[in-house]
Amino acid sequence: MPLPDPEHNREPIHTRTISLRAYRRADGLFDVEGRLQDVRAREITLPHGPLPAGEPIHDMQLRLTVDASATIVAVAAVTDAAPYGRSCAVITPDYEKLVGLRVGPGFRSGVRRLLAGVNGCTHLTELLLTMGTGVIQALTGEVPQPEGIKPFSLDGCHALDTRGPIVAQFHPRWYRPQPDADSEDGSQPKYNEGT
Repeated sequence: MPLPDPEHNREPIHTRTISLRAYRRADGLFDVEGRLQDVRAREITLPHGPLPAGEPIHDMQLRLTVDASATIVAVAAVTDAAPYGRSCAVITPDYEKLVGLRVGPGFRSGVRRLLAGVNGCTHLTELLLTMGTGVIQALTGEVPQPEGIKPFSLDGCHALDTRGPIVAQFHPRWYRPQPDADSEDGSQPKYNEGT
């Protein structure tokens, strides 16, 4: 379903594109590659001079190589376009600090600890945080879920609330119904298929 039509005429000014691709490698590892591009619809002036319409202000790429446990084993970072040129790109080798970090619970705080503020690039780090969920999506169905370990996605969003019908149906082992506050006998809430 598309967004509703805008209420007023408008003209484009800026487009940010983030794309992710994942690959299974011949050695059993996985590569997840991300790219972030910012493009303006009109010419703008940057510190180093004018930038024509359609040319990227930011064009940055990251590759995370992970093992089956989603632990990062290698990182490659590239900055092809940035408003401050080489001054922006000089930080890319620092993203190798991510080696050994596991993508899963605590990933975002680990990224912030290693690359926050002046220790990283705002745009590469934003791309990296998006890539975390891309790694999980890539490994889902490719790597078997260990028996007896609660999938970390449960309780990670409203649809996967362990008290709700989706978990009851698809992950019954982890379903934790709550007593119905309106029920006098404290019985469990009833969910119908349509909710």
